[in-house]
Amino acid sequence: MIYFDQAASSFPKPPEVGQAVSEAILRYGANPGRSGHKLARQANSVIETTRRKLHKMFHSHSPDRVVFSNNATSALNQAIEGLTWKRGDHVLATVFEHNSVRRPLERLKQEKGITVDYLQADGQASPGKWADIVKRHLTDRTKLVIVTHGSNVTGEIIPVKEIGDLVADHPALYCVDASQTAGVLDINMKGMGIDLLAFPGHKGLLGPQGTGVLMVANNILLRPVHVGGTGSASELPAQPDIWPAGWESGTLNTPGIAGLLKGLETIEKYGLDYIHSHEKELASYCIKELEAIEGVKIVGPGAEEERLGVVAFYIKGVDSNEAAMILDEHYNIAVRAGLHCAPLTHNVYKTADSGLIRASFGIYNTFGEIDTFTGAIKEIKEGLLE
Repeated sequence: MIYFDQAASSFPKPPEVGQAVSEAILRYGANPGRSGHKLARQANSVIETTRRKLHKMFHSHSPDRVVFSNNATSALNQAIEGLTWKRGDHVLATVFEHNSVRRPLERLKQEKGITVDYLQADGQASPGKWADIVKRHLTDRTKLVIVTHGSNVTGEIIPVKEIGDLVADHPALYCVDASQTAGVLDINMKGMGIDLLAFPGHKGLLGPQGTGVLMVANNILLRPVHVGGTGSASELPAQPDIWPAGWESGTLNTPGIAGLLKGLETIEKYGLDYIHSHEKELASYCIKELEAIEGVKIVGPGAEEERLGVVAFYIKGVDSNEAAMILDEHYNIAVRAGLHCAPLTHNVYKTADSGLIRASFGIYNTFGEIDTFTGAIKEIKEGLLE
């Protein structure tokens, strides 16, 4: 199969990832951080090695503030729900937010009486434009600025450092959803002024599903969303205020984190510059080939603009979901069609009713695969409309 759904989950994984998962299950599948025996210590060593590597890769504030979760959604819920909210508090977000950000915010609107502004820039934003937009909407009630680093629909990149430099002069906290950029773009949590950084392990970091991370700055007070067993301070009736254990209740996904460690090592081997360049080149080539097909409309940044390896488009007169189904069943090509859990983005581009076809690329995809894909799109268009 030609797999062009990397924005949902990377595939295939490096062979070392699967081997590490298998080894964890078969050779040291004990509970990390709980028992003191050899297998538990070995499991815990893998957890802590991965934690330190993540700390180094993303320049977090402290290894102890690198918290493992099940996925980016869990991490984002912990970041948002873990803050103390009161009626009238204000949040700034963008129209590119995934429902993993929007739905927690909407629930806070209903339950806590906060207000939320979803910001947008007209067209491809010039340098400083996003910071100007955020600055115009900051108020003395703004408690949180939360932005996605890259759109999972259009591939547009949000300048998180520009926004971080601005928010640094304001009491608001700054949270970045790096679901589409972790493992693709260089992210320096301290250098970009990020207080809370969330991302999955199973996308650009090439790890298994069931892994995610939340990084928290040292000065942030965050209420644990889940409480329970932490493996330490068991005599206390209340959740211990010990990082990271107090925010990692329950048994961690040791096999998944072991696989994530090998994914991180693969990222280091290729280098972020190569990964981003390769994925961007694939996207640019794909856009140019699609634009040569009459009736195909690209949504988002053009081929020559800075972007991620995500290409969204529609074929005039063709249902996007039908086209994706034909690609799957007749051409053995995997893409994603629909709203991509980001309805506000589709509202902006007026594609909420029809949805879009999204092709997203990773380090193992090739230009030859894109030739096959664009040829299939041409045949589908001609078969359904001509």
